[in-house]
Amino acid sequence: MTWVLKKFNELTVDDLYAILYLRSEVFVVEQNCVYHDPDGKDQRAWHLMGLEDGKLVAYARIFEAGVTYPEPSIGRVVTAPSKRRSGLGRKLMETSIEHCEKLFGKTSISLGAQMYLKKFYESLGFIVSGKEYIEDGIPHVTMTRKCTA
Repeated sequence: MTWVLKKFNELTVDDLYAILYLRSEVFVVEQNCVYHDPDGKDQRAWHLMGLEDGKLVAYARIFEAGVTYPEPSIGRVVTAPSKRRSGLGRKLMETSIEHCEKLFGKTSISLGAQMYLKKFYESLGFIVSGKEYIEDGIPHVTMTRKCTA
């Protein structure tokens, strides 16, 4: 597995296509959720790509404080369906957290979790920090991982 972190303007056309394809494959098709994935925030994000044999199989966006939440945040966390139950989702989140700390220092990190993944995020040190809400027809909750320093 190769991990690559790029700002939006560093992405190649092929990078962007692979990112949008994977996000659409999971968030739109698999979850049967019609929503506008390009949300105007990609240009402000760091894009973490997990590549296996040159193919994108894991992805997350990382934001500085103030873009989505008051603290740095992680979003659009996704793994290829063919890689589920392999531990890749955990490795993606651990790598995302590491990059947040490298970019922004030891600080709290927030995310909007789909409710069915709440226990997964809790296992990574995130705690519920907001009320449950519906986003694009799917129950979510805001979770925060407090600074460990």
